[in-house]
Amino acid sequence: MNIVAFVISLGLFVAGFYVMGSAFYIEGAEFAVFMAGLLLSCLGVFIPIHVLKRIDG
Repeated sequence: MNIVAFVISLGLFVAGFYVMGSAFYIEGAEFAVFMAGLLLSCLGVFIPIHVLKRIDG
């Protein structure tokens, strides 16, 4: 379970950086796309710090 959660959270973290980087090429929705990337990265960090700590107990 830890390996699956690690792969998912790493994927979210990297995808968030990709979305934040591609926000500069989207006309008119830069802020919304950048914030979506920021939220993806935050979710990728949130999973191992808060959720897995409670599951592994």
